[in-house]
Amino acid sequence: MVLALSVTTIVVVVLLWEASMPRIGEAWRRHKARRAIVPTFDHDPGRDLRAEQKARTLLRSCVNEEEWAMYRDLGFIRVWGQRSQGVEYAYLVYPHKPVVAYLPQTGVLLNEYCVEFPDEERPYGTTRLPDSDDVLAKWMALTGDERRLINSANMHLPGRQVDPKQVRRDLWRLSRWERQRLGGDDARRSAGSLPA
Repeated sequence: MVLALSVTTIVVVVLLWEASMPRIGEAWRRHKARRAIVPTFDHDPGRDLRAEQKARTLLRSCVNEEEWAMYRDLGFIRVWGQRSQGVEYAYLVYPHKPVVAYLPQTGVLLNEYCVEFPDEERPYGTTRLPDSDDVLAKWMALTGDERRLINSANMHLPGRQVDPKQVRRDLWRLSRWERQRLGGDDARRSAGSLPA
């Protein structure tokens, strides 16, 4: 009787072991995969904020006062292009978006130029520059060697990545911003922000 109970117990344990082994193995593999994804460094949540602050300081030291005020107030910079066959054109430089070419006289959008300047710094592994560094890299490339940047960029028609309505709103905001800046107190008075 004891022998029969022992054999039965052993058979039940072996059957339970065989039935649960795939589940245990899968749980162990998932556990190991989760542990492998966890980065081996301590992430500093303030690192991105400090990097952006340093990038803004650097951008401010490189661009002129008008461009800095434009970026600070509007979130983008306008860069004038070299005149081509007497036609004046400009670019809007946004952080982490394509550079948008347009005709300032008419507001007609010409092209989008996709360029990327990755951050190769390690050990953090991010490839995204701080916003102000991205704008500065595009500004430097356009003002330093516009032709080279344009020739190496992926060119698309307007609207592929940047909404044309948003660009038109930004051009309208830019013209309003310039009028207020040029008009000084008179423009602000007419806008209703200063008493007469």
